[in-house]
Amino acid sequence: MTAAPDAVPARRGRPGYDVARLLAVAVEVFNERGYDGTSMEDLSRRLGIAKSAIYHHVSGKEELLRLALDRALDGLFAVADEARALRAPAIERLERLVRGSVEVLQAELPYVTLLLRVRGNTDVERAALNRRRAFDRVVADLVKQAERDGDIRPDVDPAVTARLLFGMVNSLVEWYRPGRRLGGQSLADSVCAIAFDGLRLPTSAPPPGDQPGSSAPPTM
Repeated sequence: MTAAPDAVPARRGRPGYDVARLLAVAVEVFNERGYDGTSMEDLSRRLGIAKSAIYHHVSGKEELLRLALDRALDGLFAVADEARALRAPAIERLERLVRGSVEVLQAELPYVTLLLRVRGNTDVERAALNRRRAFDRVVADLVKQAERDGDIRPDVDPAVTARLLFGMVNSLVEWYRPGRRLGGQSLADSVCAIAFDGLRLPTSAPPPGDQPGSSAPPTM
């Protein structure tokens, strides 16, 4: 699942940069320096163009932030819509949501990383946080429904389960780097295996002689 590149508005660019390429560099700088610690001068130096050339494309760094956060969120909500539309038990829709979210994270790693670092210091950040909360509610609702279906253990609060589940997904931004081998298994497969099947190996059936009601074999 990839975020729609069409989210970036089509504007006529100057030679050397279009909005998409400018945005990619800006997100790189935001993640390195922090959004609040990045100035238009910083962006100008990294891009190697005058600030006026940046303003030709966008109104300022806040618009760059909005475009970047929308790109990450649009990808996640596309997966959420897909999961909710599935005609399947909640547990399967939840697994699809987790798998798709990992795929969005892989495809849009710098954008999702920036999204997860937002703290709500600007209107753009607060709007992004509101969308994140709406996404979290989708996850929590699926967890609750799966619990009612008897597919999820009932002794853990569904809200806690939802937070732990996506805490694991979101932690990928801290260590996942594209191109690394994952032992022949996709990252989404690994996350879903741990989240839905757990760490323990399935308990093996006891040997026939150990089963209740069986008689011991003759010794002679």
